[in-house]
Amino acid sequence: MITYQSRKPLDALSKDLEAAVAAHGFGVLGVHDLKAKMEAKGVAFDRACRVFEVCNPQQAKAVLDRDMAISTALPCRIAVYESGGRLELATLEPTRLLAMFGRPELEPVAREVEDALRRIMAAAAG
Repeated sequence: MITYQSRKPLDALSKDLEAAVAAHGFGVLGVHDLKAKMEAKGVAFDRACRVFEVCNPQQAKAVLDRDMAISTALPCRIAVYESGGRLELATLEPTRLLAMFGRPELEPVAREVEDALRRIMAAAAG
């Protein structure tokens, strides 16, 4: 797990995350506000949690051209959630995730994506 902490308010952190994603050649495919979705289903949930689906299309194509089963692990997700009075950004390590598919030749692509996600999250966290 890759995690960063931030003292920014949720909306500012979300905006900065979207800007950092774009600045690093990725795109935001969707944002899921889990608190709002759960409350809409009648489930009380008192902590903020937004999940950003992010993707670099060139990197995604590189892995999907080798193994379409990897589509089950795409797009990458960055969660922003409340923890201990501040916000955390978290994502799974792409290198570990892709290792589950037994495709060692894709490790360099996973490493590039992981490094980019670290830079994105650090920039957004401020």
